[in-house]
Amino acid sequence: MSKCTTFHLTKLFSCCMLLLCCLISRHGYSQSKSGIYVDKQGVLRWKKDHSEATFFGTNYTVPFAYGYRSHQALQINHEKAIDQDVYHFARLGFDAFRVHVWDTEITDSLGNLLENEHLRLFDYLIFKLKERNIKVMLTPLAFWGNGYPEPDQKTAGFSSIYNKRQAVTEEKAIRAQENYVSQFFKHVNVYTKLSYENDPDVLAAEINNEPHHSGPKQRAGEYVNRLARAIRNAGWTKPVFYNISESPWYADAVANAEIDGVSFQWYPTGLVANHTLPGNYLPHVDRYHIPFDTIPAFANKARMVYEFDAGDIWEPVMYPAMARSFRGAGFQWATQFAYDPLATAYANTEYQTHFVNLAYTPSKAISLMIAAKAFHILPRSKSYGTYPADSVFGPFRVSYRESLSEMNTEKEFYYSNTTSTKPVNNRNLLHVAGVGSCSIVSYKGLGAYFLDKLENGIWRLEVMPDAIMVSDPFAKAAPQKEVVRIQWKTHALQIKLPDLGVDFTITGVNEGNTFSAKAVSGSIKIQPGTYLLVKNGRKFQNKGNKSSVIKLNEFVAPVSRNTTPTIWHTPHEEVSSGNPFKLQAQIAGLEDSSKVTLLINNLSGVYKTIAMQEKTAYTYVAEVPVELTTPGLVQYRILVEKSKGEFYTFPGNYKGYPYAWDYYQKDSWQTYVAAEKSSLELFNASRDRNPTIYPNLWRSDEKQFITSQEPGQLVFRLASKELGNPEHIMGFQHTFADKIKGRQSELDSFKRLVIKARTGNTQPVQIKIALLTIDGMAFSSTVTLTSAMQELSIPLGNLKPDRFILLPRPYPGFQPFWFKSSAAYSFQVSQAEKLQITIGENLSSSEYEKPYNIEVESISLEN
Repeated sequence: MSKCTTFHLTKLFSCCMLLLCCLISRHGYSQSKSGIYVDKQGVLRWKKDHSEATFFGTNYTVPFAYGYRSHQALQINHEKAIDQDVYHFARLGFDAFRVHVWDTEITDSLGNLLENEHLRLFDYLIFKLKERNIKVMLTPLAFWGNGYPEPDQKTAGFSSIYNKRQAVTEEKAIRAQENYVSQFFKHVNVYTKLSYENDPDVLAAEINNEPHHSGPKQRAGEYVNRLARAIRNAGWTKPVFYNISESPWYADAVANAEIDGVSFQWYPTGLVANHTLPGNYLPHVDRYHIPFDTIPAFANKARMVYEFDAGDIWEPVMYPAMARSFRGAGFQWATQFAYDPLATAYANTEYQTHFVNLAYTPSKAISLMIAAKAFHILPRSKSYGTYPADSVFGPFRVSYRESLSEMNTEKEFYYSNTTSTKPVNNRNLLHVAGVGSCSIVSYKGLGAYFLDKLENGIWRLEVMPDAIMVSDPFAKAAPQKEVVRIQWKTHALQIKLPDLGVDFTITGVNEGNTFSAKAVSGSIKIQPGTYLLVKNGRKFQNKGNKSSVIKLNEFVAPVSRNTTPTIWHTPHEEVSSGNPFKLQAQIAGLEDSSKVTLLINNLSGVYKTIAMQEKTAYTYVAEVPVELTTPGLVQYRILVEKSKGEFYTFPGNYKGYPYAWDYYQKDSWQTYVAAEKSSLELFNASRDRNPTIYPNLWRSDEKQFITSQEPGQLVFRLASKELGNPEHIMGFQHTFADKIKGRQSELDSFKRLVIKARTGNTQPVQIKIALLTIDGMAFSSTVTLTSAMQELSIPLGNLKPDRFILLPRPYPGFQPFWFKSSAAYSFQVSQAEKLQITIGENLSSSEYEKPYNIEVESISLEN
C-alpha cells in the first residue's frame, strides 16, 4: 500500500472517528472522564457499572460578587472561609456543587478569560470540594452584574455591556460568549493541575444561567447549538445541559438542540416576601409538574435542578418533600440555592429570601441533610400519593405540626426537631444526627449534633453551639443587623446507645478541646466541640476510614458576635378574658446569674411584677394572672438584669433601670383582652396590610387600601378590568394563625364566619370564601356582594371541602395552581390558619372580559 493511500485512509478513519465522537456527544452517550454518561432514555449513569447516578448539594458564592466582597469587608480570609464551609457541606452529606460563575468578573468585553483572584478562588473551591468527594456542575455564564444586594460594580466583562435578553440574540454578544467558554473549558486549575475536562470530579456543564430568549424559536435553537459546539470544540466530552424552564415557550427548541440534558429550578413559595411566611406550605411541594413530556426530543434528556429553595420559610420540613417530588419527576441532580457562608450567616445578607447554614439554622440544615439522603435513596419516577398521604415516603417523614423532618433506617436516624419516633433498630445504628431530643439522645441545647460509629464501642460526637433567632431572618437585611445569635453554653447530654453502654468515657479531640470525663448513666455536661466516645473497657484502634471525607478531629463553629441581651418576642393580639395566659420570649446574651422579669399592667390600674422562668434553653415564660385579664388592654415590658446591676429593658433594648428617676423610655408591648363572647377578628384592612394576592396587580388603581365611611377604618380593594389571566381568577389569602393563639379555649364556641364587604360593580358579584387548615385542607362557601357595604354571615357548618390556590405563586409558573387535599374530615375551626377570597370560579367564559371589583373591610368569627 502506498504512503499516499495509507495517508488518505488514516485521514478518512480519523474523520470518521471524529464524526462518531461528535454524534456520540450529541446524543449524550459519551463515556467521558467525569465517569458518567446519559443513556438513550435520558438517564444519567455511572460509566463503571451503568447504575443510575444521583447528586444532591448546594450553590455557594464566596469566590464571586457579594460573597467575595462581604468576606473582604469583614477582613476574613477567603480560603479559610471556603475550607470551613466545604467542611460543613461534607458534614451534611452533600455530593454536588453548582454555582453560576459571574462571567462579568473573569472576562473582558470580547470574552477573553481573565486569570484573576475570582478565578483563582473558584479553582481553590473546586480543589477543596474534590477533597470531600463533592462533584461539580459548571455553569460558566450568569449574564448579569456582580452587585446584588449592593449596586453593580463596573467590570470589564461582556455581561456589563449586554443584558440577559441581548446576550442570546445579538451577534457580538454571542461571539464573546463563544470565545469565553472556549477559553474557560481549556483553563487548567492552578491547584489540581487539571483542566475541567480532565478533572473526574467535574461531571458536566450547564451552558448558562436562566436565559431570557426572545424572537423566533429557530434563532434560540441556533444560539444553544453554537454555545454547545463552542464548549465541545474546546475538548469537552462530558454531558452538556441547558435551561428549559426559564423560557418555557422555547422548550421544543431547547429539547431539539445539541445537548444531553435540561435544567429546571423550583421556588415553590415565591421569592422575597420580606418576612417569614407563616403556615403550612407542604401542599406547595406535593409534586413537581413538567409540562414538556409531549415533546419527543425531551424524552432522552437527563434532568437536573440547578436551583431550588422554599424562600422565606423557617420551618424545617420543606427540603425532604421537595427531594421526594424531584425524584418523582425524574431528576438526578439537585442543588439548593444558596448555602449561606458561615462568616455572614449571622445577618443573612447574601440572599435575604434564602437562609440555610449548619451553625445558624441547624434544624433547616439537618432537614437539607435528610433531603440529600432522600434524593439518593428514593426511586426515580415513583409517586407517594397526594398530601398529606405523601408525608411518609420510604424511610422518610415530614410533619408541619411537629416542625419535623425525619429519616429512620436500620443504620441511620436523623431528625430536624425533637421527635417521639424510635429508631428502627438502635443496636444497628451507625449514624445519628439531629436537633433536640429523641429516644436515644436527650439534649437541651439548640445546636445540631452528630454521632458517627467508628468501631464497635467507639463513636465520634460533634456538637454545634446554640443558635437563637433574634429577629425575622427574612426581613430586610443589613450587615449590622443580627438575625440569629450564636451562643456557646454547657448543656446536659444523655446518650442511650447499647453499643456505648452507660459509663463510656468522653474526650475532646478538636483543636484546643481538653475536655475529658466519664458518663454517669449515659449523661454528661458538654460544650460545643468534637469528642471521642469510648465504651468502658474498649480501646480506640484508630485504623482510619479511607472512605470518610471527615477527619476525626475536625470542628468548625462560629463564636458569638455579640454578648448583650436580646429578645425575640411576638405578643398575642388578643387573649380570652377571665383566664390566665402565658407570655414567652426567646432571650440570648444572658449569664447564669441573670434575672428576667415581666413588668405588666392593665388600664384599670392593676400592676404586677412576675419573675420569668427558663422553660427550655433560652425560652423564658411567665403566667399572667387572672387579675389582669379583665376585658381591656394589658401592656408590658421585659426587664433583664445581668450581673453587677446591669439592666436592659425591652422592647427597645434600652440600657438602664426602668424605675430610675431619669429613665424616660415608654416603649411597651400590648395585648387586648377580649370581652366575653366577643367576635374574633381574622382580617381587618386597617391592620393587616400584607395579604398575598393573585394575580400580581401592579397599577395603583388595582390594589388599594382605601378609607371607608367609618373613621379610622380602611378597606382592602382589588380591581381588574378583566379576568384575562390563565386561571380567570382574582383574589387573596391572609394568614391569621397568630390572631387566634390567645383565644384557643373559645374557638369551638364560634358558629359563624362573617365578612363585611361590597363590590364596586353595578351588578351583584359572587365570591368564594375559604378557610385553610394546618393540614392543608380548604373548606369554602359562597356569598354574593352588592354595591352596599354589608355584613354577610356563613354558618361554619356550611363550609365544604374544596381546593385552594397555591400562593405565593411558584417559580417557574407552570407548577400547579390549585391544590386539593387527599384527607377527608370535617371542618374544625381550631385547625384553621389562613383564609382565601376569590372571584371568578363560577363565571362563564363570556364573563371573563368584564371588570371586577371587591372591597373587604373585615372578616371575623362570631358566636
